[in-house]
Amino acid sequence: VDFTGGRTYVVRFDHNVQTSAIRKALTVAFDNQAPTVKTFGPDNQIKVVTKYLIEDENNDADSLIQQRLYDGLKVFYNRPVTFKDFTSDTEGESKLLGILSSEKFGPTIAYDIREKAYLAIFFSLLIIFVYIALRFKNWQYGLGGVTSLFHDTLITIGIFSLGYGRLPFGMEVGQSFIAAILTIIGYSINDTVIIFDRIRENIRLFPKHSLKQNMNDGMNQTLARTMNTSGTTLAVLIVIFLFGGAVIRGFTFALLMGILFGTYSSVFIATPIAYDLLHVDRQLK
Repeated sequence: VDFTGGRTYVVRFDHNVQTSAIRKALTVAFDNQAPTVKTFGPDNQIKVVTKYLIEDENNDADSLIQQRLYDGLKVFYNRPVTFKDFTSDTEGESKLLGILSSEKFGPTIAYDIREKAYLAIFFSLLIIFVYIALRFKNWQYGLGGVTSLFHDTLITIGIFSLGYGRLPFGMEVGQSFIAAILTIIGYSINDTVIIFDRIRENIRLFPKHSLKQNMNDGMNQTLARTMNTSGTTLAVLIVIFLFGGAVIRGFTFALLMGILFGTYSSVFIATPIAYDLLHVDRQLK
């Protein structure tokens, strides 16, 4: 919805409901356009995400979708609920059931958000590249670090793409997902910098050793710290994923995957790429 346009509705029922049955009913109500339906908080509350009629600029489009939503969901209430109570935005008894909140993102707004998300990730990677290149006085380190970050981002997006609609929790790629990606980038580059820093120290202390030996020693010397740091972080994220609730489960899952592959990439992607580039540069000189 954040990047394509659409509507979201949080709806509460008078008993626990099954999202699969609601999805089938709403698919029929929305002219065979299947919405995303997931539990949102307690088992009697759901979040519906749909792109149905998002490009319709008619003033009656919102009312029509609310009517279709009501038609598809009214059979799931144990006691009858009128359309007025279902759509009411007033406080009091009517707020206990029906639509609790709704949100709409038009295609234009979604396009602007998507472009800003691209820019946020691009400039974060660019600034990190410049920082690493200046700190270690070699652009090869910067390129190795940024390549590993690109790998982390690509893998996380790929897992979300493959798992969307298949895993039993929300995996929407929205603004919270972009926040997770930026968090992963920051976490992963921190680990990479620590490895690079030890390699630089080894090169200064043991100038007669080969570049390969200094780099290999640097990775081995920091491996225990890398595993301990990542392990404790993953332990906390697993707890949040299991007990933190459905609202943040997709966000936490993105962090889990990002940190898992970010730890791998710092050791097996960033450093080997930096070594290959430095080795070629030395041969050319």
